[in-house]
Amino acid sequence: MKAAEIRESFQQYFESRGHKRVASSSLIPLDDPTLLFTNAGMNQFKDIFLGQRKVPYNRATSSQKCIRAGGKHNDLENVGEDARHLTFFEMLGNFSFGDYFKEEAITFAWDYVHNILKLPPDRLYATVLTDDDEAFKLWGRIAPQLKSGRILRFGEKDNFWSMGETGPCGPDSELHFDRGAQYSCGKPTCGVNCECDRYMEIWNLVFMQFNRDTEGKLTPLPKPSVDTGAGLERIAMVMQKVDSNYDTDLFTPLLRTIEQMSGKEYFEDKRGTSHRVIADHIRALTFAIADGAMPSNEGRGYVLRRILRRASRHGRLLDMHEPFIYKLTATLVDIMGNSFPEIKQQAEHVALVIKSEEESFGETLDRGLHYYNEQARPLASGKNKVIPGGVVFMLHDTYGFPADLTATIAKDDGLIIDWAGYEEAMALQREKSKRRFHIGLMAIPANLHEHTDFVGYDDKFTTEAQIVTYSEAVFDCRLALVLDKTTFYAESGGQVGDAGEIRIGVRSLQVYSTVKAGDAHYHLISGETPSLSESDGTSVVAIVDGVRQKHVQRNHTATHLLHKALRTVLGDHVQQKGSLVDPDHLRFDFSHYKQLSEEELKEIERPVNEQILLNRKVKWENLPIGEAKARGAMALFGEKYGDTVRMVEIEDYSRELCGGTHVQATGEIGLFVITAESAIAAGIRRIEALTGKGALNYLSNLKNQFDYTARLLKQPQEKVVERIEELLEESKRLKKELDKSQAQSAASGIADLFKHKIKKIKGVTLLVNKFESKEQLNTYADVTQTITYPAIGVFFNDANQYAVTSSKPAIAMKLSARDIINHLNKRLSGRGGGREYFTQGGCDQPLTEQLLESWLTVRSRLRKEALMP
Repeated sequence: MKAAEIRESFQQYFESRGHKRVASSSLIPLDDPTLLFTNAGMNQFKDIFLGQRKVPYNRATSSQKCIRAGGKHNDLENVGEDARHLTFFEMLGNFSFGDYFKEEAITFAWDYVHNILKLPPDRLYATVLTDDDEAFKLWGRIAPQLKSGRILRFGEKDNFWSMGETGPCGPDSELHFDRGAQYSCGKPTCGVNCECDRYMEIWNLVFMQFNRDTEGKLTPLPKPSVDTGAGLERIAMVMQKVDSNYDTDLFTPLLRTIEQMSGKEYFEDKRGTSHRVIADHIRALTFAIADGAMPSNEGRGYVLRRILRRASRHGRLLDMHEPFIYKLTATLVDIMGNSFPEIKQQAEHVALVIKSEEESFGETLDRGLHYYNEQARPLASGKNKVIPGGVVFMLHDTYGFPADLTATIAKDDGLIIDWAGYEEAMALQREKSKRRFHIGLMAIPANLHEHTDFVGYDDKFTTEAQIVTYSEAVFDCRLALVLDKTTFYAESGGQVGDAGEIRIGVRSLQVYSTVKAGDAHYHLISGETPSLSESDGTSVVAIVDGVRQKHVQRNHTATHLLHKALRTVLGDHVQQKGSLVDPDHLRFDFSHYKQLSEEELKEIERPVNEQILLNRKVKWENLPIGEAKARGAMALFGEKYGDTVRMVEIEDYSRELCGGTHVQATGEIGLFVITAESAIAAGIRRIEALTGKGALNYLSNLKNQFDYTARLLKQPQEKVVERIEELLEESKRLKKELDKSQAQSAASGIADLFKHKIKKIKGVTLLVNKFESKEQLNTYADVTQTITYPAIGVFFNDANQYAVTSSKPAIAMKLSARDIINHLNKRLSGRGGGREYFTQGGCDQPLTEQLLESWLTVRSRLRKEALMP
């Protein structure tokens, strides 16, 4: 059976037995801070098991996308080393929410493997928790073929399951398949639960009875339930009678593609580890990115970055030095796109994300491996096989090598890492990089138990209130007031805090900003305000600067319009990654791995202004988070929400969870203009824009500049663009002529150098010469590429920088610029790298023609290639 047939067979089996077929949930857990990734089929049903959500069914079946590469369940380091472990996998499952329990679960499992899959009973084993007599007896009655010593008891390590450190858990029962003696480790103790590949766990039946809290306490669940998980890849391996997961039809097309790309044959033994790692990792990367995750330096983003860099390093082991991982996306879509249409829909985006990451890491990877080869690998031939922590830290800090990647490379070389030294270096770096925001003697007020009711929605700018408390020398101001209620919005969610005044009797205190600490709003008072006294009383009038607040409202509602427009034009992969909303402008950060074209920016700007002209109503309401999401409200990715949320709706256009202030209707925004678009991090773009009067002033200034340009060119406005294009074409023509003249001169010069200042070594022309400028060096590199005979140029300057160029015939003789500079780096204790035809580096010692020639002609790669007498 093909994997797709097994997936369908499993779900059809349980559908016919009263189970609701439920689609796989996202790999990004919804509102579950305990998980980096969805790691089991039951994740999406967790709140049902806990009795927190009701559904119109009490039985379900699914094929769930899972990743185990971080946290409690982490298989990353085992991937590629054996037949079982995968980073991404599919978990087939059937679930009972207080309906059936152990007897029916065991009956279903045995019926499916014995009568549907027709696995031979004499090769199956069942395991139960040591003291679970009920499950033990049930297996004996339901599957009498297993009575002869193949129903085994194990402790909690093997037969007690929990989703994470906290959450639903309970005893479990597993089905194992004996693959045969040829897969055994050969140890006398080899048996079920051995770490070798003979006895393969194919199905786990979890009898969900408890909820474990943060203190480890087990509390019985409202209704005992069932959660089962059967690994699709493992069942496919058994059904297809192959040696490993990687030999199933889920992987073989990927492995063939990797063979074609690398020119390296795949082997099932250790020689195929890199092929297997890459094939596994492209699955995890593709599905995670399609579901909205992005590589970054923290959380699940960092896990993805580790996975990608691990795959990239294994690509180097297969001599693939250019970006290649992204090309595998198409092959994976061919394999699984019909079953999971989201990866087909997001294929272009996924490839762009991966390619961008590969490009940014590629150069540092080569330099990092060179550093490792110099500083760590020589230890393998000595007595001390411990890599100093400082070296591991340097690889992490300078070359972007996660420490576990260094550990993997070290393991291959028979080396270990000084983890204590590494942690010490990391701690020192963290201490150095701390940036404290110094705000006086009291950085954060102590009265965090205070509470302020915000009553400033619906354009209410004034309210009477009572002073609850105040703090001095706090938040970088002399005085900060906390009121029992306020119309001042406290800085939150990207929206700046309100300004205005607070009147106490005849006194007026100027509020320059409002911030939040706990549930209290702190009104920051500007100026040399004297301390309050009892005679001032506690009754105040809080008055927000309404004009300023309306500007903020325009910009905030515009970000909602912009968010919707971005997703409409660019795709659903777009997610908000940050924002700034102040009176003067707005800034919106979002996930996208490609610079936006002028046409795309116009397509984004247009619907925003269309919605403004339609003057759509903007309304908001508080409601349960489940209802808000059911109505399609967008939530900020990674944000934590309470049970009740505030949903802001732009009539017939968008819904978002948001606590900020907004206009009553989109027409109040007036006008929307994008002023800038840029990259702020890998995979994160930023749009800056203006609304209202700011947008009007911006366009007015542009018009004034255009009018001035027309006068300067002495052209009517309708002819300005045409005239500028003519001038640009003329400038381009003149530059082309100048470049041609300079190139001819430079080519003549370097050709002359190659004729006169050379050494010839068995047909290879070697030139060592000084260069004066970057431009001259680039010309040398370009001209070397045009030389039709084997030639190598080595150039240097007074700043101890050097560069190597190789002609195409030299590269064909395996004398690339990369090979030569690696040799020079080693001899000169230098640093550098680049492409096959052009590399650059530098060192700390003075350079001369004689020095460089000596290193290249006495002990060089040229000599190893037998090009010298």
